[in-house]
Amino acid sequence: MSVQPIIIIGSGLAGYTVAREFRKLDTETSILIISADHGGFYSKPMLSNALATGKTPASILNASSEKMAEQLKMTIRPYSRVSAIDPSSKTVTLQGGEKLVYSKLVLAMGADPIRLPLEGEGAEDILSVNDLDDYQRLRDALEGKKDVTILGAGLIGCEFANDLTMAGYRVRVIDISPQPLGRLLPQAGGAFMQRKLEAAGVVFHLGAATRYVERIHESLRLTLANGEIIQTDIVLSAVGLRPRTALAQAAGIAINRGISVNRSLQTCYEDIYALGDCAEVEGRVLPFVMPIMHAARGLAATLAQTLTAVRYPAMPVLVKTPSCPAVVSPPDTSFQGEWLVEEDENGVKALFKSAEDKLLGYALLGASTKEKNALAAHLPAVME
Repeated sequence: MSVQPIIIIGSGLAGYTVAREFRKLDTETSILIISADHGGFYSKPMLSNALATGKTPASILNASSEKMAEQLKMTIRPYSRVSAIDPSSKTVTLQGGEKLVYSKLVLAMGADPIRLPLEGEGAEDILSVNDLDDYQRLRDALEGKKDVTILGAGLIGCEFANDLTMAGYRVRVIDISPQPLGRLLPQAGGAFMQRKLEAAGVVFHLGAATRYVERIHESLRLTLANGEIIQTDIVLSAVGLRPRTALAQAAGIAINRGISVNRSLQTCYEDIYALGDCAEVEGRVLPFVMPIMHAARGLAATLAQTLTAVRYPAMPVLVKTPSCPAVVSPPDTSFQGEWLVEEDENGVKALFKSAEDKLLGYALLGASTKEKNALAAHLPAVME
C-alpha cells in the first residue's frame, strides 16, 4: 500500500518553506499543497512597500504554482478550499466534497485582517491588503485618486503610509494609540517616527477612533469619536491580523489566540502540525518572517522523522519605512526592566535593560540602525 502524502493547507511563506526544507531531507515522500488562491509564491512583506517603486502583482510574483510544483516535485491544488478536517480518519474534505487522505497534515493557513466594527454603509468599501489579489484591488482603487486614509499606525499602517506618500498620495493615519508603532516602540521612538513620517507628508490623527464611514458619491466621509470629519478617496485598514483558526477548531484541535502547538509544532493530534501566522507556539504568536523560517526548518526535520524542537533566537524586526529606517527587538512582556534612551536629530537608540544591566530588547531608529547587528549579539533568545 502506498504511503499517503503530507498535506499542507496554505501556500504562503510558511507552507512553501516547510515544503522546500522537507525536500532537502526527503525527495521521495509525496507532498500536496492545497491553496485557496492561485498558489503562486511571492514575498508578502513586499506588499506594504511596492507602490512607490511601481511594482505590479506580476512583478512581485516569484513563481507560479506550476513552477513551484515542478521545482519541489510536489502537487499543488490552486483555488481549492478545505471545508473540514477529520483527525480520526486522517482526511481533509474540499468544498466540492472530495476527500483526501493524509499521512501528516500541516496547517499553514495564515491570518485574516481584523475588521473594525464601524457603522455606516461606507464601511463595506474599506480595503485591506493581505495577499497579492488584495494588492491588485488597492492598485485598481487608487487609479485616478489622490487621498488615502489609513486606519492603524502599527507596523503595516506606517509602512503603507510611507509607501503611499512616496508614491505621491496625500496620506492620513488614524489610530487610538497616542503614538505610531505603540506596541513596538518606546515613547521617544514613536515620537521620532512620527516626526520623520510627518516630514515626508503623512498627517497623523492619534488618540482618535473612527466611528462612522459614509459613502458620499466617489468619496468616503469618516466621522471620528471626537466629532472630527475626514473626507477621503480611499480607506485602507491596517489594524492587525487574526490567526485563521476556525477550520482547526471545528476539527476539535485546541486553539487559544492561534492554533495551539508545542515546541515541535504539533497540535493535540500527533499527525497534525501548525506554523506561521495561524499558530501559537507555547503561548507565542509571532507573525514575522524570521520565526516562520526557523519554524519551517524545525518542522521539516520532524516530518522527516527527526523530532525537532523549534528554537527562536533573537529576531529583530526591520520596519520598512525609508523616511525613518527602524529596527526593533521588542522585549518579552514578562521581562522586568526599563528603556534607556539616547536621541538626537539623526536617530534614537533605545535599549531595554534589566536592573542587572542585561540587554533585553532594543529600538533603533535613523542613524542608530547601524548598531543593529552588534547589539543583536547580546539579546536573549526568544525561545531556547
